[in-house]
Amino acid sequence: MKAAVLATLGATLASGAVIWDGRFNDLKTAQDLATWSWSNQVGPYQYYIHGSGAVNKYIELSASYKNPNDTVSKQGAKFTLDSTAFWNGQNMRRIELIPQTKAAIASGKVFYHFSIMRKDTNAPSVNREHQICFFESHFTELKYGWISGESGTSNPYLQWMTSQKSHWKTEWKPNVWHNVAYEINFGGGSVGFWHSEGGDPLKQEVAPVSVSASSNGADWHLGVLELPRSGYSDASEDFYFSGVYIETGSITTAIGGPTS
Repeated sequence: MKAAVLATLGATLASGAVIWDGRFNDLKTAQDLATWSWSNQVGPYQYYIHGSGAVNKYIELSASYKNPNDTVSKQGAKFTLDSTAFWNGQNMRRIELIPQTKAAIASGKVFYHFSIMRKDTNAPSVNREHQICFFESHFTELKYGWISGESGTSNPYLQWMTSQKSHWKTEWKPNVWHNVAYEINFGGGSVGFWHSEGGDPLKQEVAPVSVSASSNGADWHLGVLELPRSGYSDASEDFYFSGVYIETGSITTAIGGPTS
């Protein structure tokens, strides 16, 4: 009995503390995102980087859009780049959410969690660069597709990069959930990379590397920015996200994270 109690206590201590929860559990529909504004900063996300259409042109929520191995998240999100997904007069297509929080998500050692998937339908182009789940300074991010300066015309790999340097990659196949955690030490200036597929627990794929880790707490972009490329026209592209949260303490390796 005593051993069981100690084991349970040890497991509890080993899990992290969620300091920001973006798992979409408190949203009834994507329209709830549109209630946020600079004068009405409510909900888990800032919603301002998007095209001119209604919110459901770019983001939809559904239980069918989450990693089915995630039992904590009630639903996931489908992010769509279409012919209207241009923000603020820019020539790049974008749809991104920013954490709305006063929590210390840019201080000390924290873990930024999310899961991502694509399908064959409205598949992201292998011929264009996609910057995914990035900070404004791009000290850590995922990238997909052909990157400027590469040889050839296409790139089928999902890559983890720090400051434009690739440290890990895998072919991004359809219907495979990739679970990711950025291990960021803002005080120590480093970031590591954790990853798994499907329902497997997260494993550290890349030990922390030195970076200029900085953030104002409102510049991590959940979503995607696609760079234009001459000769390749815009087509609708869908990206699926779930299990989004930030924790401090020890990393939670179970998919979906702690219950709160």
